[in-house]
Amino acid sequence: MKTILHRIASIIAIVALLLNAAPNAGASAPAPDPRFGAVESYMAPELAADMRVGWDRMIIQWYTRQPDSAEQWNIPTEETDSIAAAQAAGREIVVLLMGTPAWATDGPGGGGVPRGLYLPVDDPGNLWAAFVRRIVGEYKGQITHWIIWNEPDIALEDWGAQYAGSVEDYYQLLKVAYVVAKQANPNAVIHLAGLTYWHDVVYQRESYLKRLLEVARKDKTAAANNFYFDVFTTHIYFRAETVFEIITFYRNLLRQYGLRKPIWLNETNAAPMDDPQYPANPLIPVTMDQQASFIVQANALALAAGAERIAVYKFIDSTAPPPGFEPYGLFRVDQTARPAAEALRLVTAHFAGTRRVTHVVGPAYYVVTLTRDVGVTRVAWARRGAELTIRLKVTPRTRSVTLYDQNGNAHPIAANASGYYLLTLPAAPCDAEGNCYVGGQPWVLVETYAPAAP
Repeated sequence: MKTILHRIASIIAIVALLLNAAPNAGASAPAPDPRFGAVESYMAPELAADMRVGWDRMIIQWYTRQPDSAEQWNIPTEETDSIAAAQAAGREIVVLLMGTPAWATDGPGGGGVPRGLYLPVDDPGNLWAAFVRRIVGEYKGQITHWIIWNEPDIALEDWGAQYAGSVEDYYQLLKVAYVVAKQANPNAVIHLAGLTYWHDVVYQRESYLKRLLEVARKDKTAAANNFYFDVFTTHIYFRAETVFEIITFYRNLLRQYGLRKPIWLNETNAAPMDDPQYPANPLIPVTMDQQASFIVQANALALAAGAERIAVYKFIDSTAPPPGFEPYGLFRVDQTARPAAEALRLVTAHFAGTRRVTHVVGPAYYVVTLTRDVGVTRVAWARRGAELTIRLKVTPRTRSVTLYDQNGNAHPIAANASGYYLLTLPAAPCDAEGNCYVGGQPWVLVETYAPAAP
């Protein structure tokens, strides 16, 4: 469930950006901001460290650990090496658990309901409980965040289905994982599986989250146990503006049940169709430039909506996409970058350290303001298919200001005599029906504070 957006900037511009973001000689670089991630960045750890990716998601398939029986326990060397490399770079690994072995289910291998799921968690016949207890215990002290399965809201009859159980079965899967993970590691943080949102909308079903919460509400033990999850997780693709809308929808739904959970946007992207190496014919056409715009806009809007963390899906293409399918990576298989890579670098450099977020939604533009310890970053773009000029007031205490385009190129800018910056926002690319899936190319205005008076 992934698609919507210039060539890479010149070497001089890239070097200038890196120098601008680099620490002073002799100073140690601060740790990456853990809020900004990229899925599967462990596949290119040096690039991820250079991009200052703050967190990553790794899938551990149960059927890889125990392919043929409960007595097996395979530990892939690449898994442990990848986790160690990420942690050495200050990048947190979050693990997604899924993938029922064929021997452990009466349903389909991979997505079947685990056998013994409704048995007590200390019963050896509860195979899922035994697996979760062992894997969480194995990584105690290294892995804190655990996501329980992936996109269970995709119905079994739909393409891309990953869980063959009912909503009730998923609730039990979640409940068992929550209980045994906390036993194995009291500091474990359990995430609800990432939900797609759009599968319910397209097939006119009630929200999967609402259906799940209704099941939990009927469980007398749920309220005392945090409804058996600590973090809500979602995946949002295609249309940039829906990032804010969908996160807000889910937050409001959670509050209807008295829940105030952190919300993570674990997958977001708009995959391009015009990479000359991998041309595609998608339902929603997006260029590489639009993909770069989307990365900046989605991160800004997710922060504005109150998301605790955000991750792009995905960091690098591990394999070439099938003919006609869009590639999602910020980097290609050969590690050459698409324009969206520089867009993420812009985010990790100039959104980092945000401690307060406000935003303005005009009829034809967005402005998201990120207040940071070192200054203020403002992200502005057009929402409609017409260029327009806006003005932004200079922030008090500003010592210096730089204007960046989505490719990380710096542009000079100065305030007018009235104390305002004037920004001309490029028009959003819209189709013949007026659909603007991604806003116009954004500007990122970075003001740095003067030192406070002693």
